[in-house]
Amino acid sequence: MAARHGVHLIAYADRFGGSLAGLHDLLAGPLRGLFTGVHVLPFFTPYDGADAGFDPVDHTAVDPRLGGWEDVRTLARDHAVTADLIVNHVSADSPEFRDVVARGAESELAGMFLTMSDVYPGGADERELTGIYRPRPGLPFTAVTLGGRRRLLWTTFTSRQIDLNLAHPAGRAYLARVLAALAGGGVSMVRLDAVGYAVKTAGTSSFMTPATFAFLDDLTAQARGLGMEVLVEVHSHVQRQVRIARQVDRVYDFALPPLLLHALSTGDADALCRWLAVRPRNAVTVLDTHDGIGVVDVGADQIEPGSPGLLTPGEIEALVEGIHERSGGQSRQATGWAASNLDIYQVNCTYYDALGRDDDAYLLARAVQLFTPGIPQIYYVGLLAGQNDMDLLAATGVGRDINRHRYTAAEIEADLRRPVVGALLDLIRLRGSHPAFDGDVTLGGDGSRLVLGWRHGEHAATLVADVATRRYEVTATAATATAGT
Repeated sequence: MAARHGVHLIAYADRFGGSLAGLHDLLAGPLRGLFTGVHVLPFFTPYDGADAGFDPVDHTAVDPRLGGWEDVRTLARDHAVTADLIVNHVSADSPEFRDVVARGAESELAGMFLTMSDVYPGGADERELTGIYRPRPGLPFTAVTLGGRRRLLWTTFTSRQIDLNLAHPAGRAYLARVLAALAGGGVSMVRLDAVGYAVKTAGTSSFMTPATFAFLDDLTAQARGLGMEVLVEVHSHVQRQVRIARQVDRVYDFALPPLLLHALSTGDADALCRWLAVRPRNAVTVLDTHDGIGVVDVGADQIEPGSPGLLTPGEIEALVEGIHERSGGQSRQATGWAASNLDIYQVNCTYYDALGRDDDAYLLARAVQLFTPGIPQIYYVGLLAGQNDMDLLAATGVGRDINRHRYTAAEIEADLRRPVVGALLDLIRLRGSHPAFDGDVTLGGDGSRLVLGWRHGEHAATLVADVATRRYEVTATAATATAGT
């Protein structure tokens, strides 16, 4: 299970260590003692598909170029391992889908993949179709010939990612096989990728509907029955996140990254403080991940109008433009229509560049993250205060690759010597080792000032941060204080 108050790393094995064994060597070597857990981003066959592993051909097999299940179990002996269960879809190259393409209705797996008529047997009008919520422009269907018959398949993300029919026994059996493989590999927490889109229901947005929540209950029970906790990945209105948090073990706090950027760019921490006072405590706190910086997470509800966001539309627009300006326009080249893998709800940029490579602002943001209740998760690029990889973006044309650098051993060694990285490592060590974080937290401050204080018995640790001056101070009992400069 996920270790108490320790800090987790999130990384691609091929881009940070070169393999599962290489990632383990980093955690056992230069990063020793820093992380109690690690989220290994998709290591399945293949890890380098059209969507960086989120389109598995074989979700139950480790890509042999990265290692095998024994390497995952080796990681799990020293760290709580999180792995992805890609709930919504499989690759168009999977053997299951190829069998259905070849044999159509004669295939034993014919019902495994969702067609338009599965959801709309009597057809759908314009109102129905335009009401479907999805993370890309356009409709979520691709015309494919199955056994000689032309069908419209659901493809929520891309035409190469075929949606599962989770109302059919074959679809449910597929997920059960993957869950069993993950549990057998020593995984202690399973991240449900794209689960918000997984259940389609006529007459609804087909996103986080009552049927989705019911499915989530069933899948969570299956995972827990195999000894794994559940982490849900959903970009949506904050009240929907609060509801999800009541049903599962962990949710992401995707509102924290944009709220911190807003606070640091305006010198006003009020919106951030309001969220910190009401957010779910059973969260995985992040500033950056393999995806972009969320925007929809702090906006008004796009599915059920009437619920305002944590920021106003004007504040969100200023936030996005500020990221583009501080990154020298690089994030603009990687976001929206400028890049493939098109996202309508996030900005593609490293968090360090989103703050204009300002070490003081960056360390203050990380200090707030590490003092916020939940499991802090540090992305491998963010760990090294990484900069936008414009060469990789140019080579692939995939917007998210701007923040998915492939590190060499020499680059890792050099970055670990940078003062900003050293200061971040000190903050991680404090969060992972100080007993105060086993206790309760209090929140204070107003205007530009934020105070987060932890106490457990005689132990205490306090962060005082000012987003206007970009200065912070950490004090802790029986520990060396760490101060921002």
